[in-house]
Amino acid sequence: MLVLNARPKPLQIDPVRTAVVVVDMQNAFASAGGMFDLAGFDISGAAPAIEANKRLLAAARKARMAVVYLQMSYRPDLSDAGDPSSPNYQKELGMVLMRERPELAGRLLIDDSWDWRIVDALKPEPSDQVIRKSRYSGFCKTGLEAYLRARQIRYLLFTGVATNICVDATARDAYMLEFWPILVEDAINHSGPDFNRQSTLWNFENALGWVTSTDMVVEALQREAIEALTT
Repeated sequence: MLVLNARPKPLQIDPVRTAVVVVDMQNAFASAGGMFDLAGFDISGAAPAIEANKRLLAAARKARMAVVYLQMSYRPDLSDAGDPSSPNYQKELGMVLMRERPELAGRLLIDDSWDWRIVDALKPEPSDQVIRKSRYSGFCKTGLEAYLRARQIRYLLFTGVATNICVDATARDAYMLEFWPILVEDAINHSGPDFNRQSTLWNFENALGWVTSTDMVVEALQREAIEALTT
């Protein structure tokens, strides 16, 4: 077990039973010309979050932690997006924009589109697991829980976008399913006003999990590596 500095207090995690869960780091949410940008959302926080992810993932892979990418995605015929009776049809931003702006039809979060792709700076490696999802939570009708259970993973380090939507939804479900959700606050980016970010972090610090930083994770893994060499 290694001690990870976090809020509200440090916790012990087992690196062998830990996964980094990278949520929706796609052009849609993090790149100029992507869905968030087209909707007028401020994406200036995406670049530093990408850099933090690069550092975190390098350290995690070196420590042989599992890395899981979640990827928001719809089939070209939108058969997995929900019909008008579905709240997803009514509320999910891509679905709304494609109806309101016909020139965007078939372009947002659609399988194999540019908008759907994970940003180039964070392309998954062959050993990483990529799990497709069509709802905010990565646990909704996906193989995520089965993948984690099969590997006896209990501790989840969450990164990605959006802090207050898909990261929040997935990490909340993780808590309900008896995983340990840990938000890496500088490796996530929110949508909308900053109070959305603050609210999510407060909820996880006080009620649903823990909050840490890239530096804290990297330092903990480096300490463990040094201790392993000296014992």
